[in-house]
Amino acid sequence: MNWKRDFNWDLAIKHNSEALKGIIETLFAMLGLVGDAAVSRIPKSLHSAVSSVLRPAESAVRRLIVIAARGVVVKVAPSRPMSKGHKITSKGGGSRLPSFKLYDTRKYFPELSQRRVRYAKYPPRVLFLGPDSRLDDLWPRPSPVAAPAPPPDGLVNAERLSRRLHALKSALEDLPRQARRMARWRLRREAIKTPVFRSPLRPGPPPGRRKRHIHPIDEILADCHGLAWEAEKPDTS
Repeated sequence: MNWKRDFNWDLAIKHNSEALKGIIETLFAMLGLVGDAAVSRIPKSLHSAVSSVLRPAESAVRRLIVIAARGVVVKVAPSRPMSKGHKITSKGGGSRLPSFKLYDTRKYFPELSQRRVRYAKYPPRVLFLGPDSRLDDLWPRPSPVAAPAPPPDGLVNAERLSRRLHALKSALEDLPRQARRMARWRLRREAIKTPVFRSPLRPGPPPGRRKRHIHPIDEILADCHGLAWEAEKPDTS
């Protein structure tokens, strides 16, 4: 018996999607979001509380998209240059919601960077105009700009948080479309000779993962993460 072939992937997607929809509805209620509206400023404690759940929820939905993209076949249309004088605008004329990000943000390790450091062939020639001449007098250092003081009301900007939440909700509500996006993303990656990475899942723990499960989203993320890695493996049956 090949468990990967006989496993009910659709049921797993449905079960986790329903659980995620309940969590997203709770986040919308916490921010007071209605429709496509966005909130501008909220208390910092509320921003932190929503962010602590939103990040693992984004990772879980991303892994559901990987599972849903199993076996999806698409064609990538050739890119065409945009005609002069044209620009992309939203249908309603307002601000356009960002597309849900299909791949994990990679961690940067400077010690593993393979960049080649190039040194100048000839050292720079620095001329002094006199015995007491100093370069700082010729090119004074700019004075540091002080960071703006936080507003006295104790609130923080939440517009980006609102847009992320809207993009997450939109992606979860139309997983088949997101699966086609994922399939096209993979085709474009395969066309690159030396891509930085090919898998949408980064090695190691997923973004937002907590060792100690303190919220239902932690269990959902752990379940989706394991299933997504199994879906990524080639079927050898």
